[in-house]
Amino acid sequence: MSGYVLRASGVGVRFGGVRALTDVDLDIRAGEVCGLIGPNGAGKTTLFDVLSGIRRPDRGRLLLDGADITRRSPVWRARHGMRRTFQRRQLFGQLSVADNVLVAQEWRGGGGGLGADLLALPARRARERERRTRGERVLADCGLAGLGDAYAGGLPVGRARMVELARAVADRPRVLLLDEPASGLSAPERERLAAVVRHLAREEGCAVLLVEHDVAFVMDVCARVVVLDLGTVLAEGTPAEVRANASVREAYLGTTG
Repeated sequence: MSGYVLRASGVGVRFGGVRALTDVDLDIRAGEVCGLIGPNGAGKTTLFDVLSGIRRPDRGRLLLDGADITRRSPVWRARHGMRRTFQRRQLFGQLSVADNVLVAQEWRGGGGGLGADLLALPARRARERERRTRGERVLADCGLAGLGDAYAGGLPVGRARMVELARAVADRPRVLLLDEPASGLSAPERERLAAVVRHLAREEGCAVLLVEHDVAFVMDVCARVVVLDLGTVLAEGTPAEVRANASVREAYLGTTG
């Protein structure tokens, strides 16, 4: 595990007179899976919106590989290796499962007029084969082998979630932000999700940050856990350290014992 890929420093967000985030510091390191937990209203989704560029912070800085991205758009961040999933399903329902995954890689193509298109045709065909091969492999890893031709809009919740995961990882992201990825998944699908996330971090060096209400899932998958409460970082550490933290147990885990 190397140094941080994404860093939030002193991030603050206000909604009118309400402070949603206050001086939040967070590092997401290459090759690790980090969990973000906290009670409802703690600011988890707001922080995800800030990290992905959907919302600009009122104060603080964001760094991606050391470069200041505080004012960069979501599109710019995506083109530089950041991917995010959402709590609500965001699939292209009229497209096939395979095409949903291919969409994530399309931004790498294009360019030039007719002459350039003709000259680039062999290279483009090679890239297309590479993308389809990668897409098929990712679908298989996510337990979706044989479903490439199915329409995404007709999938049950669990499989739709796994298609979203496949689409997010198809282009080998540097940073992956997963918002409630285990919601609606069966037990076997959760095991598959955990395996994909671990592989992505360990084998491809991706920095993964996930928000999840299933504390047991977070503690099992994540090497490090950050706890938000009322817009501030309440605790940070290994799963064992977070479980043992009396403030965390009182604020979130439901016990003071």
